[in-house]
Amino acid sequence: MTTEQDVARHYSHGALERAILDALQTSGKDIGHLDPADLAGVDEFHLGWLAATTDLAHDLALSPGMKVLDVGCGIGGPARYFAEHHGCTVTGIDLTDEFVSVATSLTDRCGLADLVSFRQGSALSLPFEDESFDRATLIHVGMNISDKAATFAQVHRVLRKKGVFAVYDIMNVTGEDLPYPMPWADSLATSFVDAPQTYRDLLKQAGFVLRSEKNRREMSLTLGRKMREDVEKHGQPLLGPHTVMGAAAPIRLGHVMLALAAGTIAPIQMLAQKM
Repeated sequence: MTTEQDVARHYSHGALERAILDALQTSGKDIGHLDPADLAGVDEFHLGWLAATTDLAHDLALSPGMKVLDVGCGIGGPARYFAEHHGCTVTGIDLTDEFVSVATSLTDRCGLADLVSFRQGSALSLPFEDESFDRATLIHVGMNISDKAATFAQVHRVLRKKGVFAVYDIMNVTGEDLPYPMPWADSLATSFVDAPQTYRDLLKQAGFVLRSEKNRREMSLTLGRKMREDVEKHGQPLLGPHTVMGAAAPIRLGHVMLALAAGTIAPIQMLAQKM
């Protein structure tokens, strides 16, 4: 089995759409006509959650008519946000067949299928023509990619001149070992958490110019504490990261928050421009 097959297997649930729809129905939602906000608890599968997606969209200066590529789109939360709030046409691509299927179904239920589409594929060989997109995003995906140089070269190829690539990944800022399992991997076999300098070097090597960098560790810690307090007061929400991760959610989330609090890792956003 290849590393990409292992990664896809890690994320596959088997009945994810049914689990999401059952939770939504239990909470009184009309699953035939969803608001994208109904899904925020489950489809913002990254540190900083919806707040990070909102800030990222602002920093990208998204506007109506822009074509955006979301590499490693998961079940489509950021893609739907970009389309709904900024009028972009968004294409998402992901290794995991189930994620692509669920993303497509949820997007249709949200009435956004005219702006957002998804397909299965690899970040190492993007199935798009040269200079097809104005913006591209990689949100908490690089931790599963060993050959980031190939991915960055592919994104550079499909971006138009002056296009902007937003990387928002968990990075190792101390070089210390991480506890496993993590949300993105059960072990080092499919975990490739690199240092910020590695990202800077590889982006430059691919032909990008780094325009800005933000460390969102403090924001993520603050939001994480609030989420834990809410769970203590009101119990586990019907829809959340546990819906995707299943029974392993507590230990995986516990490990990532432990490493975040210790300062070993940080979610870092980099904006790089194709010249």
